[in-house]
Amino acid sequence: MGKASGTKQATVVVAALAFGWLAIEIAFKPFLDKLRSSIDKSDPAKDPDDADAAAAAAETSSD
Repeated sequence: MGKASGTKQATVVVAALAFGWLAIEIAFKPFLDKLRSSIDKSDPAKDPDDADAAAAAAETSSD
């Protein structure tokens, strides 16, 4: 048996990486779908820390 050429080795590496990525996508599909949908729904202009501070200030002023 002869040595594998560089092209063959690169093809095997790329195929292994693609297979690994596909296996992870299939294994974690429910979690990834939930994560992607929450990212799509998020508002980048909204800061959750500001909302918490405003809620705390409203609570103390109503007392």
